[in-house]
Amino acid sequence: MSRSRTERLVNLVICLLSTRRFLTAAQIAATVPGYEHDADDPRDHEAFQRKFERDKAELRELGVPLETGTASAFDTEPGYRIAHREYALPDIRLEPDETAAVGIAARLWQHAGLAAAASSGLAKLRAGGIDVDSRATLALEPVVTVDPAFAPLTTAARERREVRFDYRVPAEDVATSRRLQPWGVACWRGRWYVVGHDLDRDATRCFRLSRVTGTVRCVGPAGAYAPPAELDLISHVARWSGEREPAARAVVLAVPGRAAGLRRWALHSEPGRHGDRLVLPYSDAEALAGQLVGYGADVQVLEPPEVRDAVIQRLKEIAVRHDELAATGGRL
Repeated sequence: MSRSRTERLVNLVICLLSTRRFLTAAQIAATVPGYEHDADDPRDHEAFQRKFERDKAELRELGVPLETGTASAFDTEPGYRIAHREYALPDIRLEPDETAAVGIAARLWQHAGLAAAASSGLAKLRAGGIDVDSRATLALEPVVTVDPAFAPLTTAARERREVRFDYRVPAEDVATSRRLQPWGVACWRGRWYVVGHDLDRDATRCFRLSRVTGTVRCVGPAGAYAPPAELDLISHVARWSGEREPAARAVVLAVPGRAAGLRRWALHSEPGRHGDRLVLPYSDAEALAGQLVGYGADVQVLEPPEVRDAVIQRLKEIAVRHDELAATGGRL
């Protein structure tokens, strides 16, 4: 669906929700952007009617309860409205942890370039009496920071369009071109992956978004393919990534009596003058950094440099998000 049609449908829903009476097609055309036409021109008016019929069918397919009727017995032309009682959401009650999860999700969509949708969703929750405090999730933000390829790949998967991109794996110095029919994007252990059908290899493949280089390019028309039925993206990613044995070791300094979570899986712990030295097994430096930043000043990375640098980068991201939040007065 094109962006202009999506906007027109949204405006149509808003228009029909904003009134209790039935609106005729002519009244809707005069109100909703995207329906402008010359009613005295037969061809132009016919084009509007075809567009309006398609949009009504689309809304009904989406489950929008579109009603047809007349405002009075004297009306000869049918009108349209949306039944509030059928369209309204039930009362939503969220626990504190669920509210925090909503805040994190809203921040994710904002960074993915879908700020309008996130703001709209939060507005609806707040209108229902649910307080979503975006500042409460600030420290968790880097965990859901997305890669530049996230937005174009999610859009391509939604529109069922083939994409092309350059992809680099650690074992190779040069990126290679890939052609993919994306089925969807999923997060697995702090990383984002796209799953789809690799056209060059004629097989299902997963690609880590952080290894996509350059621009993701859409190729061909929308609706060019259909994903498998009952698709489970996480299962695909889990099988593809596999379980890796922690082969590396990191040494951190922990404040005595703190960081109990790290102590439970440390290979070795040694008390010292400035804190307890913990030896931690890991296989992914950035994944470990994502865990360590959660302990704040209670933990300091001593070695290796790759883990220390990853933690510093995470903390810089937190500082940037904090400055952005402060500049907007705490608003998303």
